[in-house]
Amino acid sequence: MVLPRDQRLRGRFVFDRLYQRGQRLHGTWMTVRCLTAEPQLLKPDPRDPHPTNHRVAVVVSSKVSKRAVQRNRLRRLLQGHVSGLLRQWPAGQGQWLLISLKPGSETADPAALLGECSSLLARAGLQP
Repeated sequence: MVLPRDQRLRGRFVFDRLYQRGQRLHGTWMTVRCLTAEPQLLKPDPRDPHPTNHRVAVVVSSKVSKRAVQRNRLRRLLQGHVSGLLRQWPAGQGQWLLISLKPGSETADPAALLGECSSLLARAGLQP
């Protein structure tokens, strides 16, 4: 499942800010960076009426798997999971999340990956 347009993080400045100032939470198979939303870094988009929403990006590098099919499968798995969680989070000041998979995560059980993702988001204080 693909994230809806208003839930996606994009833009070089956004990613730079997340890498510089984002709170990092490390797990066995992934790292989550979270930051309070800064809508002024986003490009103005008339199709997006709520720039302060929660937004997410999932990064699966070629270090995780050389096969694009496997990387896309992992990315879609995590995006679907996080998209379902985003609907449950309360509105208000949004959070930006960057989920990066670590090498070796392609062999992990999908349920274990989703469980670790949920636990890292809970540690970040983002569970409803």
